[in-house]
Amino acid sequence: MALEVSSVQSTPFEGQKPGTSGLRKKVKVFTQSNYTENFVQCILDANGSSIVGSTLILGGDGRFYCREACEIIVRICAANGVSRVLVGQNGILSTPAVSSLIRTHKALGGIVLTASHNPGGPENDFGIKFNCENGGPAPDGVTNKIYQLTTTISSYKIIQNLQIDLTKIAVNTYDVSRKTFTVDVVDSVANYVTLMKEIFDFEKLRALVTGQTTESPLKMRIDSMNGVTGSYVRDIFLNCLGASGESVVHATPLEDFGGLHPDPNLTYAKDLVDKVREGDYDIGAAFDGDGDRNMIIGRKAFFVTPSDSLAVIAHYLEVIPYFRKNGVTGLARSMPTASAVDLVAKKLNKEIFEVPTGWKYFGNLMDANRLCLCGEESFGTGSNHIREKDGIWALLAWLSIMEHTGKGVEDILKAHWSIYGRNYFTRYDYEECDATKCNEMMEQMEKLITEPAFVGRQFENSGKTYVVKIADNFSYSDPIDKSVATKQGLRVVFADGSRIVMRLSGTGSSGATVRLYIDSYERENVLGSASDMLKPLIQIALEISQLSQFTGRNAPTVIT
Repeated sequence: MALEVSSVQSTPFEGQKPGTSGLRKKVKVFTQSNYTENFVQCILDANGSSIVGSTLILGGDGRFYCREACEIIVRICAANGVSRVLVGQNGILSTPAVSSLIRTHKALGGIVLTASHNPGGPENDFGIKFNCENGGPAPDGVTNKIYQLTTTISSYKIIQNLQIDLTKIAVNTYDVSRKTFTVDVVDSVANYVTLMKEIFDFEKLRALVTGQTTESPLKMRIDSMNGVTGSYVRDIFLNCLGASGESVVHATPLEDFGGLHPDPNLTYAKDLVDKVREGDYDIGAAFDGDGDRNMIIGRKAFFVTPSDSLAVIAHYLEVIPYFRKNGVTGLARSMPTASAVDLVAKKLNKEIFEVPTGWKYFGNLMDANRLCLCGEESFGTGSNHIREKDGIWALLAWLSIMEHTGKGVEDILKAHWSIYGRNYFTRYDYEECDATKCNEMMEQMEKLITEPAFVGRQFENSGKTYVVKIADNFSYSDPIDKSVATKQGLRVVFADGSRIVMRLSGTGSSGATVRLYIDSYERENVLGSASDMLKPLIQIALEISQLSQFTGRNAPTVIT
């Protein structure tokens, strides 16, 4: 029996503008009548006639409303002429897994249901983003088109009576307007695990993990924070690499993440930090809700900043089989990320790119074969194996380095600093601030730092003197498609390479999140206390920005 397509009248909702990685709002916003339907219809319409007969990938991090949204999206895809949808079992797919499936099946793109590292549950956050045919987040041109469509939408298409069982792996076919519509409910993990086996030497990693080549098994604590990576971690680390069962914790995806805030940093992954500090662990790792972010710590909770993690992996890239086979091209970081990887690029004689925050800016460079490794200070690291950052990939890269060097995490970092020097780095997050006041603060600071007399100005604190070399609102011209992104964050660069960066985040669901980044380079004093080394520059940043006066905050919500 043929299924009937319905056209449902609707009206636009304000504010359906995707941020740096999709549309994120409270669950109660997405569950308004027609809200999700409107946005999904606009995603499909933004693809024009290419949506007809296409293949799309669909899945998310398992947070509250994920499965219901999957069912809605399948019905809308069917009504709009999509030929095939591959959806993860139970609606579950990590963001890196979506990217891999898009590339494997040469799909038109994928719809990812996640609010990433934001809290989940009926009172918290949900999100939808579109990834393009290269597997990466939609670029500005596409998200701007989606947003424009949301402001004028008057109806959406849907097949109300299409029923799909997402719990069973199966190929389901339907007759829609005398054409076959297929929904493949696929194993959420298999494709991604196959890809990891193609990148890394699992035999060597298994020998490391099980202790075949060392005095004892590697002692790990891997925390999935009740997010999507639980199933991936169990398959890779327990089944493939032979880790002990107690190595993996919080490995069941939960709709509210078990009350955890699935953001892998020193504040929200405190349980991991405490357990590794108190216990006999060689390495600890945590991942966020959708699996694209990671935190790495060594024995006694020795913290690896994401900037240092990126630089270390860059230095050792060729110990990973994938890069020995395919070669090492350029390296890149987001603008707020400390410039540690720049020093590696210089030593290796590789191109280095500085791009705005948002993984989509790396995609063009990867597609043009000018970039193979990149990262963001917000705990994102990845390579050109897909077009998303990839938390599990980063941990496997670190294990590969440990296997190659025979050293622990802390010793690897100290050896790195002895070669390159150290970029002391911190980020202060002030969450859910008054947006109007934050915008006033950014305007005031930009006006100050762009005055001609600001360059050359000296700032002193605690016996340290900093001389301004560059001050601007960062802009980026894409070397591939020549597109230009402006107003990407205020930065003050000093003569010694130290930096202050201030920007408003686009990943929150309400209010404004102010992010203050401090990057201080030291060539000789590489073993100092990070808090002590950064204190003078932090005080100068607060003086320049007048952050406390504008936000009313005397301390950040999160320090990383």
